[in-house]
Amino acid sequence: MAHSKVILKILFSLCVWSFVIIGLFKMHGTNLVPQEYQQVPLSGRILLQKDMRYAETTSTTTDHFDPSEILVDNRTAMDDDQLVRDVESRIPSLPIAYWSKNKNFLQQKSSTCAKYPSIFELEFNNIYWQTLRTTNGTFQLFGAYYDIRRTSLLGPTVRILGMIDRIEPKVKTYCQFWFDGQKEPFIVKTFEYKYIWYNKWGNYKQGIYQPYLIACQIPKPFHGVVPSSVSMVEKECDTATNNLRVIYNRPPDDQKKGFAVCVKGLDFLYDDLSVRLIEWIEMLNILGADKIYFYNLQVHPNITKVLSHYEQEGKVQVIPLTLPGGQPNVPGFQHLYLTKKTNHKRQNEVIPYNDCLYKNLYLYDYIALLDIDEVIMPKGNAVLWSELMEKVRPESRKIKPDGFHSYNFRNVYFLDDQQHEHGWHKDIPKYMHMLQHVHRAKNYTKPNQYVKCFHDPERVLTLHNHFPLSCLGGVCKSYPVDTQDAQLQHYRADCVKTLKKSCEEYRENSVEDKTIWKYKDELIRRTIKALDTLGFFRRSGLGSGSGSSSGLGATTHSTER
Repeated sequence: MAHSKVILKILFSLCVWSFVIIGLFKMHGTNLVPQEYQQVPLSGRILLQKDMRYAETTSTTTDHFDPSEILVDNRTAMDDDQLVRDVESRIPSLPIAYWSKNKNFLQQKSSTCAKYPSIFELEFNNIYWQTLRTTNGTFQLFGAYYDIRRTSLLGPTVRILGMIDRIEPKVKTYCQFWFDGQKEPFIVKTFEYKYIWYNKWGNYKQGIYQPYLIACQIPKPFHGVVPSSVSMVEKECDTATNNLRVIYNRPPDDQKKGFAVCVKGLDFLYDDLSVRLIEWIEMLNILGADKIYFYNLQVHPNITKVLSHYEQEGKVQVIPLTLPGGQPNVPGFQHLYLTKKTNHKRQNEVIPYNDCLYKNLYLYDYIALLDIDEVIMPKGNAVLWSELMEKVRPESRKIKPDGFHSYNFRNVYFLDDQQHEHGWHKDIPKYMHMLQHVHRAKNYTKPNQYVKCFHDPERVLTLHNHFPLSCLGGVCKSYPVDTQDAQLQHYRADCVKTLKKSCEEYRENSVEDKTIWKYKDELIRRTIKALDTLGFFRRSGLGSGSGSSSGLGATTHSTER
């Protein structure tokens, strides 16, 4: 009995001393978490609970935060000028700055039959479109652009890009031009509706929204003056339900840059192509793309992170996009619609392609329309696109001295399984898809099929994915660049549907083509730096897997659907 009491006293003493020691540690702020875990961020510590049964993941004590300080956005409310600038950045086609500056002046009574429409009375459709309803069709208008190119026979013109639910529209319409300092509009008849499609491609039906470029000539008294905005109406004196800012982008020093790349509306809501996209952007930057313009429908959050990063660096610009009219814009449903309604998808793609052209008419020497699985690859001694064109352009002028409207590059497939049969290259990270895939089809697709071009913005009028559809100065002429000089490298899991019969031949007859490897070291360096900056690498100690650069795996997807 006495022996039991002694044991109990000893245990009691140990418990007391334990609490005293723990209390002293707390008083001096000593961390009981092992040193190797102290550098791990909170998210990592949560992952490590399987190794630390008692690791603390949340806390309600005041040791870790000050309950009197709440982190919220404490910026002061925007004033009207700041609001105007913010709205203008979100909807570039809306002339809100002009309206805000002149609203009192424009609201004064005048002798004209048409009044300037308040921006609050415009009819918007799916955020970025404005509507004109006529007695024979509905117009959905996306943008208006000032065209003073020397090769245009119309002279100074405003071109309006949009979609009309009519084929061969017959309705007569007018453009109301609003000039700065003028209380009344100058009204002209619409000159033409230029169809940006071929009848034989399908969807040639009334009631389906069709892509058009609408032209309105600027009257002679106003030559040399850029309209502030333009409205389309059916009757001259109508108060318009649309009003578009006339876009006229020129470089500050009036010196053009070399190359712009335009990418159609991205539809990758469920496909995380972020790593592939980084490699592609870096490859184009190395080749000499001055800026890449992405039109964005719906994308995976990781793609958004990548695009935001490059936008902050000034290498890309992201333009949000919706489908007009009654077409779906709900995430998921829109993707299903575009997958199943291929012709509707193709007709909608025409809008961002031509918006990109007209916003950049005076900014670049060449404009290319590319998908994110395509690269125009110089061959021979040329390393940069500029060096390539220094060789190609003089050669083309031997055939056509006054120059071509565009320069096209033959398509060749780098199919996924062609490389998988040959294994991976150990000195290249596995996730670098293009550098890893250096086996291609021996044969190119036929001339003028699935090509991509460098377009001369001074000469083309409307663009389609592969070729210009209409040009200034007559029929479009495109120069076929010799495959010894360059090729369009197309990285896909499979051929496009229309080439299914030829695809087996492409697979069975392949050759090794390491042209891209002349950029290998620089491309790896840039890609790893971007991936690291964006936090794509698994850090050592955070769960299973290696922290090495080869630990990233990229799922294969086709981007042309």
